[in-house]
Amino acid sequence: MKCFQLNIVTAEKNIFSGLSQKLFVPGQLGELEILFNHAPLLTSLLPGLVLFVNDSGIKDGIVIYGGMLEVQPKIATILANSALRSSQLDESAALEAKKNSEENLVKSNNKIDYNRARMELAIAVAQLRLIRQLKQK
Repeated sequence: MKCFQLNIVTAEKNIFSGLSQKLFVPGQLGELEILFNHAPLLTSLLPGLVLFVNDSGIKDGIVIYGGMLEVQPKIATILANSALRSSQLDESAALEAKKNSEENLVKSNNKIDYNRARMELAIAVAQLRLIRQLKQK
């Protein structure tokens, strides 16, 4: 399978740089799949799970806190607001964060920041999805 260069960066550091067969990202209108020779694209990304298959066929992933994706036929670059590598994830902490976010969303308190609660929920769910995906290897 043909590969493309994938770079995932934040303002502070390079998270991943290498060859990838496939890339799945949380776009504004749904999940996008990027392959070699994809049409040029520039889009914003929602907080969530970024999955990719490297040139050896090994699946890996990163949880991003939103960002931008630029795709050219042989290179894709994600500029993430912030990111967590799979090695940084803790399943029990993610479950607790998910529970807290869900509780915040159902409270009838007008002082709740619903956008923040939804973002925290999306990130917790993405962490759990990544943990479960990588356990299936």
